[in-house]
Formats: sequence, C-alpha cells, structure tokens
Amino acid sequence: MSPTMPVNGPTAAPDFDAVIVGAGFGGMYALYHLRRLGFSARVFEAGDNVGGTWYWNRYPGARCDIESLEYQYAFDDDLQREWNWTERYATQPEILDYCNHVAERFDLRRDMQFETRVTAANYEEELQRWTIETDRGDKVTAQFCILATGCLSAARVPEIPGQEEFTGPWYHTGEWPHEGVDFSGQRVAVIGTGSSGIQSIPQIAAQAAHVTVFQRTPNYSLPANQIPLTPEQISDWKDKFLEWRREARKTPFGIRTDRMPADSALGVSKEERDTTYQAGWEAGGFNFIVAYADLFTDLDANDTAAEFVRDKIRETVQDQEVAELLAPKDYPIGTKRICVDTEYYETYNRDNIELIDLNAMPIERITQTGVVIADREFEVDTIVYATGFDAMTGALLAIDPHGRGGATLKDEWVAGPRTYLGLTVAGFPNLFTITGPQSPSVLSNMIMAIEQHVEWIGGAMEHMRENGLATIEGTVEAQDAWVDHCQEVADASLFTKAKSWYLGANIPGKPRVFMPYIGFGTYQEKCDAVVANGYEGFTLEPARAVPAAT
Repeated sequence: MSPTMPVNGPTAAPDFDAVIVGAGFGGMYALYHLRRLGFSARVFEAGDNVGGTWYWNRYPGARCDIESLEYQYAFDDDLQREWNWTERYATQPEILDYCNHVAERFDLRRDMQFETRVTAANYEEELQRWTIETDRGDKVTAQFCILATGCLSAARVPEIPGQEEFTGPWYHTGEWPHEGVDFSGQRVAVIGTGSSGIQSIPQIAAQAAHVTVFQRTPNYSLPANQIPLTPEQISDWKDKFLEWRREARKTPFGIRTDRMPADSALGVSKEERDTTYQAGWEAGGFNFIVAYADLFTDLDANDTAAEFVRDKIRETVQDQEVAELLAPKDYPIGTKRICVDTEYYETYNRDNIELIDLNAMPIERITQTGVVIADREFEVDTIVYATGFDAMTGALLAIDPHGRGGATLKDEWVAGPRTYLGLTVAGFPNLFTITGPQSPSVLSNMIMAIEQHVEWIGGAMEHMRENGLATIEGTVEAQDAWVDHCQEVADASLFTKAKSWYLGANIPGKPRVFMPYIGFGTYQEKCDAVVANGYEGFTLEPARAVPAAT
C-alpha cells in the first residue's frame, strides 16, 4: 500500500509509512499491527532471524522470569489457543520457537530485512519524514521511525586492563554463540552474578572442571520451582486468558496474581508473616515479592522479606562465609531486578566452585592465562562475562537519531533520558520508542508493555491519517512534566535506594536517572487519558506543501 503522508511531489513521497528497527517481540507486533491498520512498513534487524533478546541470549540456563502462560501475545486468541508451552518458565529455545511460529503464522518475514544494522536516522524537516541508513548501504525514507531496539540489547563488557591479552575464548551471555559452548574439563571464570550469571552458573558448574565466580554485588534470587505444565493448567489458561490478561493490565507490574496484597508486612505478627513468606517461597517466582502491599515503599517492611531470603541462603549454602557473601545486605529486596533461579545457591555446595568477592579484592587485570586479583592469578581456560547491558538507552543511543535542526539524541540525553510517556522525545517528530525510558517496560511483563505501546502508536498514526496530519511530537513542557512525575513516583518507592541498572549504575559515567515508570496499570490510564483529551501534551501538524521535482 502506498504511503499515507500527503505530498505535492512524486519525489517527496517516503518509501514506507514506517521503518521499524528490531525484530524482537516489539518489532514483530509493530509490523503486524501496522499492517492490519493499512500502513506500509519495513523492519531492519541486525540478527539473521526474529527473536530479539531471545535470539541473542542463548547462554546455558537462559529462561524467562515471567511465567510462560503470561509471557505471550494476547492480540490474537487463536494464536494463544494453538500454542502450547511445556514448562512454567520457558527456556530460551522454546521462546525462540514461539517467535518463529509467530513470524511464520503471520508471514512477517516478507517485510523484514535481516543481518542489517541501522546506523543512522535523520529527520528531514522540510519533507516531514525520516531517512534511515544501514550498514548494508540502504537509505530509505519513512513518515515514522519506530525504535523497537529492546531494553536489554546493548551488551556491556567491562573495561579491564589486559583483556586483549587473554589467549583463551571469552563470551558475553548476551551475545552467546548459536552453536553453544562445551565447558567439559575446563576452568571457567564467570564475571558477574546478575540474572544471566545466576541462571548460567549452575549449568556451567555441572559441566566444567572448575568454576571461579567473581561477584561484585550479590543479588536476591527466588526459586523458580520449575515444573512441567499439565494439560489441565494449559486448558484452564486458554479458556480464561483474555479475561486474565485484562486483569493483569490493571496491576502494578502487568502480572496477574491470585492475590493482590492489601496488608502491611508490619501489621501482622512475625509468625504470620513468615508463614506468608514461606508460602510465597514454595510457590516460586514473583509470588514472594508481592506478599505485602508495602514491600516497595517501607524499608522496615522490606527488610522483613529481605531477612527471610537471607536466612534461606544461610540454610542452603553449607559454607557460612560463602553464604554471607551471597546474601545482599546493602539494598532493599526487589529494587534490583529480582532473579528467579534453579538451584543457584545449592550450586555453591559443589566442590568445583569458588566465589570471589570483588568488593574486598577488585580485578586488577587479565593476563594471557587468567584473572589477577591482589597479586593472585586465577588461571582459567575460558572467561564468561555475565555483566549485563547498557539498559534501556544503550541501543537507542547507538543509533543516535538526529531530530529538528540536527539535534542528536546523545546531546538531548546527556544528563539522562527525557521522554514523554516513554513513547516520544521532544524535538524528534514521528519518532516512537517501544518500551522506552520512563515507561513501565522492564518493571512489567514486557510483552504486555509492548502490546500497549504498539497499540497506542498505531492509534496515533490512525488519528493522523484520518485528520490529514503529518507530524506528532511531544512538547517540551509535557515532557518535562512527565520526567518530573516519573521521578516523583520513583522517589516515593524504595527503587532508588539500590545502585541498579534501572539507574544506569552498572555503566561508568552514565547519568544516574531512574529510567522505568513504576506502575503499569496507572501508566496505561495516563496514556489513555492523553488520547481522550485530544493527544494532550502533543503538537500535531498538517503536511506542508512540497515543491515538485523539476
């Protein structure tokens, strides 16, 4: 279908209504949804297939920390009815299979270009359109540029002196070899104990001759209590899925729970509280952290949950010195992304694993044969960097779109990201970010957040087409008010008390700004209200006449 932007010259018409960057869950749904609305679109993807996060993150033990039955699209009831998840928490291969199934079922690949990295996106003010360039020499134009680059897609390898000298293989969990890695008989160094470290370390230790874990910050981890899904569970979810999804959209984290907390952790006896925590622990996953209403707002209440988990670590890990190193003590539980594991703490009872505290002895350098700390060299054959990502902004800034007057996103965000609703940036007309900074994104069920964003964007594009409008852009005033509101919400919680990647604290020199919006249900209401009030806070402009080519 031809582009919808009204123009006066054949050379001024853009190639597509929208260019979408990224073919993960966000990019796939954006393409599907825009097609349904009658818009033309092209997707550019750096990988050679769909999947995004689940295409790149193939490290051993990789699983989703949202339950499988919730971690799926809801836009098509037939899709969820025909797909059958096998386990409570799906593995990376199963999620990637699902992505491929979606791509095939809706014939998405015909509008996707793989092994193509977007290198530039420039807004042309006179023509009211975007020009997008790639590393393969493509140069295409579109009325809209939609960045579905993912919140956790810019892998971070820390700068350590001597890295280039290491003669053995090294891997980052976020860019894992597709053919896998055989650690049999090897001495392995794992640097980092975030989610990917916590998931991969048990798998690596079960195979390697010896594993040395280098930990800077211990993380709270809850047992997944992984189980196969029964036919009865699957059937029940399929029948109630759409109803339960509507319920989940009203919750703070976009995750349906059987019991939304109302009580204070401090309003009940320790005995009752421990009974509740034990039930949550045995249920597995995030059930534990939503046991009481004030765990994210009251430090004393939070510490009751944190101490319960620390005691569980002490009960599980036989060496009490190691247990204390693994037990977080300097930030509230849940204020870093809570991890969900399978026998992570039990792994430290193996005789082929060693834990090194980097707070006591930081890494000095890497040599040809190992890692040096306090003049002691740990000789290893392989290094695994489980060091995470430049979260939420890294992939966006790697493209560094240029907006009005050549303004760059890097310059606009030099003191931290600033968006309106996490969807748009003032000075960058018709540029949308799916699950961008200052939206719930990583503090919610990501697929639900993606669907909500894509549907909002599609609605805005429809509104513009129906009213002969060419551009949409958040105002500076609306953006400033939204950024202030996001910070106020964060400051009213305990989230800012942790040095987390939510704040950019894992990246040296990155501005310390709390990036996600806390509260999915509230956020969705605010987005809906903006539309109901005539796209309040946005400037919408009609097309300008463009002289025909001579």
